[in-house]
Order: sequence, then structure tokens, then C-alpha cells
Amino acid sequence: MKIYADNAATTRVSDTALAAMTPCFQEFYGNPSSLHTPGQLAAEKLAAARAIFARNLHADPGEITFTSGGSEADNQALRTAAALGEKRGKRHIISTKFEHHAVLHTLQALEREGFEVTLLDIPPDGVVTAEQVRSAIRPDTCLVSVMFANNEIGTVQPIAEIGAVCRQAGVLFHTDAVQAAGHVPIDVEELQVDLLSLSAHKFHGPKGVGVLYARRSVPLTTLIHGGAQERGKRGGTEDIPGICGAAAAFDEACATMEQNAAYLTPLRDRLIAGLTAIPHTVLNGDPVRRLPGNVNVCFEGIEGESLLLLLDEKGIAASSGSACTSGSLDPSHVLLALGRPHEVAHGSLRLSLSHENRPEEIDYILEVLPGIVSYLRDMSPVWDELETGLRPHLI
Repeated sequence: MKIYADNAATTRVSDTALAAMTPCFQEFYGNPSSLHTPGQLAAEKLAAARAIFARNLHADPGEITFTSGGSEADNQALRTAAALGEKRGKRHIISTKFEHHAVLHTLQALEREGFEVTLLDIPPDGVVTAEQVRSAIRPDTCLVSVMFANNEIGTVQPIAEIGAVCRQAGVLFHTDAVQAAGHVPIDVEELQVDLLSLSAHKFHGPKGVGVLYARRSVPLTTLIHGGAQERGKRGGTEDIPGICGAAAAFDEACATMEQNAAYLTPLRDRLIAGLTAIPHTVLNGDPVRRLPGNVNVCFEGIEGESLLLLLDEKGIAASSGSACTSGSLDPSHVLLALGRPHEVAHGSLRLSLSHENRPEEIDYILEVLPGIVSYLRDMSPVWDELETGLRPHLI
């Protein structure tokens, strides 16, 4: 059996997205900036895709900018807010300790440029509170950036409450919604969000396409200079096939969101119950306030890398955290922010499901995983020390 349970890293391009992309390679191949008919046909495709994203986010098409992905959208959002803040003499930014590195590394760069950054602590349940944000806001705060749903542990943040706090304080609010888009409802007006990032390959669209929503009152800072594409805010000829595939995938994901969540949540909960029944295992993040398909646990006494290799041998594709840091031997910064000790964080496993996963696949995972954990623990001198009492169990 072959099981793909790493949908938080990337998803299979859907048939709907592929069908939308295919004609754009040879039929609607014109440059959308050209005045001739082939160019204008491509421009119509671009406008239709922009309208799809705007409708599903409850935004205006003029507030949608296409990028190369979530990382670029995050960078442009943070750089925009920082530049606007600097003009007003405000150089303080608030974010959290478990943001994606596209946010954290951009904030580090801004710190080197003289900005001050406050990273909020993460409560044990993995859900940042609006009160934490309110308490951290200062007169010189120019931006708050809190991710919509964490990419590793899947906890969904109270974005509407945080948005209300920021709007009341007159502070720009950005949310990295890369993991949330297509999986939970997003209404930028109700959420009072000023800037929002998403990436197509997280909801069965193609890689290399992202979206940055920016409220009309927020003039974007250009990162990529070139032509007048994207209202002059992002140079480079638009990827019409990719953008059309992304729009089709997003439209489908939003239309089927409720039924997919109803299908996935019981599968997720079965996995959580089965995995946490293994002794000295802990769920990371709130058991309910999390994405419908996300399961993230730590097994004490094993290494996540070995676990992933043995799962792969059994035909199960999973991860131990963010795919963007899979080459690192360091434990997940998300789990450390959650308060997990280094030795526990090293034994993490993330299983992220999509509507394409089947109940029998959950049965198979629960059948093989306990044996793999036992096998790795039997080989581990650390586990032997834990079991003999030479060192205390941490889970």
C-alpha cells in the first residue's frame, strides 16, 4: 500500500487544476501585457483567476497580487508594512515564535535594518491569544504578523480576535494563511486582515504560484522590479497556466471545504487516538482547534528521521516537521516554542491528510506505526536508560 500523508508539505495537483492549466500552454499562450488578441485572451484568463481568488476571500480583485509562492508573499507583506511604519517613525513589529521561516527570517533581516521585533511566546495548546497581542502593542508598533494555522502542529489561531485588536490600535495586521487557505473559511473583511499570504500547492494547485492580498489602503512595496505587471507591484510576465490552475484549485477547495472537513476530522481524530495510545507519546497542539487533516505527535526515545525512513519502507510518506527545514538536524523551532524539550522534539511525526486519503489507509498506519516505534526504541540506548530509570521520562 502506498500512502501519501504529507499534504502539509505539498499536495497532488487536482484534476480540476490540471484541466484549467492545460489550454493555457498552447491555446491561451499570449503575454497578458500585449495588446494583440492572443495577449488579450491571456489577460482575460488572468483577470478571471484574480476574480476567483477575490470572491473566495471576500476581497476586491484589485487587492489580489500574484507572486511566486507563499514565501515571496510573506516577504512582500512584511517589507510593505515595515516601509509604511518607517515613514511614520514606527519601527516595532510583533510576531510569534512559531511562524514559518519565510516570516522569521524576514523579521531577522528587518532587525538588522534597525527594526525591533517582539516574538510572542506560544501557549502549551499552540494557540496564541488576542490578549497576548494587545499586551505587546506599543505606540511605535507598525505591524502584527500571526500565522492563520501553524504549518507543523496545525493549530488554528484566533485571527478575527487578533484582527479586531490590531484595527482598534491602528496597527497593520498580516497573516500567513498558507496552511489555512482552502481548508478553513477566510473572509478578509470579517477577519479585519490588512495583508494575507497563500500558496497554491497547499490546496492541490501547482507549485510556484502564490497570492498576496493587500487592502486597498495598503500600497505594496515592490520587491521584484521590472515591467508594469501586477499594477507595477511585482515585475515579471505572469504565469498564466499556473495562475489559472491555482484559481481553479482554490475555487474547488473552497466549494468542498465543509464536506472535506467533515470527512477528514474523524480520520484525524482516529489517528490521534491511536497514536497517543502508544506509551510515552504526546500530541502537539490543541486536539480540536487544529486543521482537519493535521496530526503531530512526539514519541519519546526515538529519532524522527529514522521513523520517517522506516515508514517510507512501509509505503507511508510523512514528515517530522516543515518540509522547508527537512535537511536540518536541529529539532523543530515550532516544537521548541511549544515547550517540548530538545530530546522529545527530535522524535516528532507529522501526518497531514487530504480528502484523497481513505479510512483503510488510517487502519494501515495504525497497524504498522506502533511496531516501528517499538523497534526503534529497542535499538535506542536512550530508551534503555529511560526504562531502567537512569534518566526520567519526559512524556
